[in-house]
Amino acid sequence: MSRVTKAQATWKGHLADGEGSASLESAGIGPFTVNWTNRAEAEVDKVTSPEELIGAGLASCFSMALANIVAEEGATPEQITTGADVTFDPVKGIKEIHLVTVGRAGGIEQKTFQTLAERAKKTCPAAKALSGVKITLSATMA
Repeated sequence: MSRVTKAQATWKGHLADGEGSASLESAGIGPFTVNWTNRAEAEVDKVTSPEELIGAGLASCFSMALANIVAEEGATPEQITTGADVTFDPVKGIKEIHLVTVGRAGGIEQKTFQTLAERAKKTCPAAKALSGVKITLSATMA
């Protein structure tokens, strides 16, 4: 069974000096303010970017996929925390996403965790959707 989730964005003005908002309608979260300055030039307090939202989506998808793979291996996934560092170039777009994940799982060693994390990176649906982007990974056990 497929499920449709909804997000919405609105933009007002020109790219460089305009401003917009994005909302995660299905979750009732937002609106989040987005603008070009935060996207490509300098960090602006309480303003996000499409790339940051993509990073959040990838990090959450990856964490879920890794927890599932750890459980399938017979270990107990206690907590998986993943950050996504998205490198954006105003001309070339998203150049790279570096995932940094820290996991706590009973019955698993660091080497196995790393192997399972690499598998999750290849199989999580969000990573598949971003197949044109270089995704790198650092995975450690807490």
